[in-house]
Amino acid sequence: MDEAWRTGVAPDWAEALAPVEDRLLAAFDAVRDEPHLPAPDAVLRAFTLPLADVRVLLVGQDPYPTPGDAVGLGFSVAPGVRTPPSLRNIARELRDDTGEELGSGDLTHWHDQGVMLLNRVLTVRPGESASHRGLGWEDVTAHAIAALASRGGPLVAVLWGKDAQSAAPLLGAVPTVASAHPSPLSARHGFFGSRPFSRVNALLEEQGAPPIRWGSPADRTALF
Repeated sequence: MDEAWRTGVAPDWAEALAPVEDRLLAAFDAVRDEPHLPAPDAVLRAFTLPLADVRVLLVGQDPYPTPGDAVGLGFSVAPGVRTPPSLRNIARELRDDTGEELGSGDLTHWHDQGVMLLNRVLTVRPGESASHRGLGWEDVTAHAIAALASRGGPLVAVLWGKDAQSAAPLLGAVPTVASAHPSPLSARHGFFGSRPFSRVNALLEEQGAPPIRWGSPADRTALF
């Protein structure tokens, strides 16, 4: 990987991540010789959104461990892929909150509007959730979150679940929307009814930024 990682991220992220390059390369080295998700060229996909353009930081845990699901953007899957349960719950809450629909599990339209879909851990062993914790990814993503906070607004952070909420001290005065995780194990304990999408948009507008169009741009068929 060496210097090649820099060509796969936005230039301002390449500069911002330079101080943790050693930990980033060590994490890549740790997974180089074993199967891992997502594909190597998608591991840093969240960082293709320029640091300067991020309006919303949505913090995830680690990639989906089912082969074919992880695409390098937290919570998102490729078009046409079976929608994981957490994402189905996100779609349900979006509809209840704003009336918008997700027609697929592909959240690229969020990314394209300035929503950084950042997992705290950027790879996973197939079939084994949380299997790549402690390899150094947490240091890289902590540094990235702190860099965003230092940049200033407009910015809103979305923290679903305890893992994501552990990033709160890195965010300083950045407005946050926090709740339980959308997983089926926890969604009924504070995620459903939390109205994160309308709350994020209200916080963006308070900072003079346009709201996010959360619904799928073309396919308005609901996921459930």
